[in-house]
Amino acid sequence: MAPDCLSDPDQVVDARFVTYRLEEAGITLLSLPSQGWSTRLRTSAIEVVRAAAEGYGWGAARVRPAIPSAAAISRMDEAFSWLQLIPVERYVLRRIVGARSLINPLTEKHLFPWRRLGTALGADHKAIQRWHAEGIALIVAALLRGKAHAETSPATPEAARAQARTTRRRGRPPLAAAALPT
Repeated sequence: MAPDCLSDPDQVVDARFVTYRLEEAGITLLSLPSQGWSTRLRTSAIEVVRAAAEGYGWGAARVRPAIPSAAAISRMDEAFSWLQLIPVERYVLRRIVGARSLINPLTEKHLFPWRRLGTALGADHKAIQRWHAEGIALIVAALLRGKAHAETSPATPEAARAQARTTRRRGRPPLAAAALPT
């Protein structure tokens, strides 16, 4: 089955599209709340107010990105699942593509610039850019193979079973009702 983004036959799947979707997924991931309900024990200690500015909320407000919609989270899951299309033995490319997709939702800057990735991996930043392009190309090729497969495969399980029955019997005459054992 083709990914949801490829269900539109007019959708052009290229490096620009894949990079855009991965960066959108990175923004969505970093926009999700980092804290939520947990199973850890809660303390009942009341925080002590040390200054009037703290007590009345005159301190600097913390800006948070808007919580993404359910559709954005679904697109994020789909885009990050594409990282699995890069072969396991090329795990460095997976790391580069995944790290480069993380973008701060407030500043819209990459969390890992090319030079920082180069320092972390012990390589030149130009090599990191080439490897990133290679990882994106692997994803594009795999998505295009999946799109071509989805166009030739049946859309429903019933159609798949019917196609399997006809391909098994190819070259044989159709079964007659009288020939079937009762």
